[in-house]
Amino acid sequence: MDDFLVTFVDVLIKALYVALLARVILSWIPVGRDSPFFPIVTMVYQATEPILGPIRRLLPNFGGFDFSPLVVLLLLNFIQRIFDQALA
Repeated sequence: MDDFLVTFVDVLIKALYVALLARVILSWIPVGRDSPFFPIVTMVYQATEPILGPIRRLLPNFGGFDFSPLVVLLLLNFIQRIFDQALA
């Protein structure tokens, strides 16, 4: 059971990392509704917004800069380190 839990948490954190990095990169690229990439962009935004939204509301306004992905990536890194140390 421990192996399954470790693997599950590791895969979940890596998937969130990839989704968050994809969201950051996609935020720099204008994608219209007629683009073939629109479904992918929508999926990435739907997967990451429940995590980023609450963090964004807690952070002060930085004049148009969104630091919530950075905060979430740091939190994920922190959680993964604690989880790894607890199981080591």
